[in-house]
Amino acid sequence: MSQSANTAVRDLSAAESSSTVRWRIFAIVFVVVVINLIDRTTLSIAMPTIGREFALSPAMQGVLLSSFFWSYALLQVPGGWLIDRFGPRRIIAGSTVLWGAFQALAAMATGGLSLLLTRVGLGAAEAPVFPAGAKLSSLWLSPQERGRGAVFMDSGAPLGAAFGGVIISFLILVLQSWRLAFLVAGLATIALGAVAWRYLRDDPATHPGVNAAELSHITGATTAEPGAVLVEAPPRIAPRSMAGLLVGRMAWAMINFGLLTWGPSYLAQARGFDLKQMGYATFVIFLCGMAGSLFAGFTADALLARGWARSTVYKGMLGLSGLATLSAFIALPYVSDPVGAVAILSATLFFLYWGSLYWSLPTVLAPREKVGLLGGVMNFAGSSSGIAVPIITGGILQLFGNYYAVLLFFAGCAALYIVGTSLIAFPALRLARSA
Repeated sequence: MSQSANTAVRDLSAAESSSTVRWRIFAIVFVVVVINLIDRTTLSIAMPTIGREFALSPAMQGVLLSSFFWSYALLQVPGGWLIDRFGPRRIIAGSTVLWGAFQALAAMATGGLSLLLTRVGLGAAEAPVFPAGAKLSSLWLSPQERGRGAVFMDSGAPLGAAFGGVIISFLILVLQSWRLAFLVAGLATIALGAVAWRYLRDDPATHPGVNAAELSHITGATTAEPGAVLVEAPPRIAPRSMAGLLVGRMAWAMINFGLLTWGPSYLAQARGFDLKQMGYATFVIFLCGMAGSLFAGFTADALLARGWARSTVYKGMLGLSGLATLSAFIALPYVSDPVGAVAILSATLFFLYWGSLYWSLPTVLAPREKVGLLGGVMNFAGSSSGIAVPIITGGILQLFGNYYAVLLFFAGCAALYIVGTSLIAFPALRLARSA
């Protein structure tokens, strides 16, 4: 943008209040992520019931819980490329409708194999959603807002898991059928896809609700010096940072997906919760995860606004997240009171979901035209953990007959999460003179 154009935009934006369409865009994304996780967790909530109906062993239950991530992981990188190629609006809307259809089809499963196929389809359809959200962040938010944008999007995940436990448990009890519960969830998701298509846009300038003040805020015209452009990321990510990003995200996801898939069974089998108690406990635990996610994003942006170095903020907060999670898993086996166990798991999720800050990293580490691709690569590392951890957990449980070794395994993953994060180099925002 030329100096005269910059000046014109600043003068025009000064005469009107900025619209807030960008946050309404992220409110839509937030709801999409909430429903994404509700649909993803339906099987975990219903698994005790389905396991009895289909006579599934713990190992087979682990395979079923893992199957979602087979296609979810496989399509992360292609999905990221498609987002960069066709834009996040098409991908989010189409993906939402498609996974709603697979969720509804799961209601017709007649056994473990047919249920597995619907889960594979669900994983394929949900694969591009989070990378598409990261892409929208690079298109719709200024660099100073992307910490909040990342956690606003990702906080929908624990909220979806929280409401998923309550809603699916409630639907199963009221409808007296897990099949009808799955069908209702699928149809609601299809309706949401139509809403996403109607409101989302790939370019802020094409949205009818965006005024000049908001557009200049998004593009940085109100803050950039005349004749200067904001350089947000280096042209390529350093190998050490890439390794740290992948290792850290993979270890974090091992814990997150482990709790998401086996957490309800842990509450039922190790802590003696019935279906109703399990639903309420899951709600409280993952609601604390949402609170932790939002706390992390707003705190990180506030510290950056005060002049703290990005490396200090991110490494400090993510390191503390890993340390608190590690400590909780070591302490949990020694807590005999079920309410105390729920309290510790709630604190665990609060700190674990500081890891939502990872979704601001593609916009920090990659140039804008490759944000979707890097988001897909990062989420491939995380979703690969989703393939492995339900099977590993089921195998450990079948081998040892209790959850003690499982909790120690998660503690080891927390240590690896700390190590991976420490390897990432965070570039600083800088101004460069335009040619």
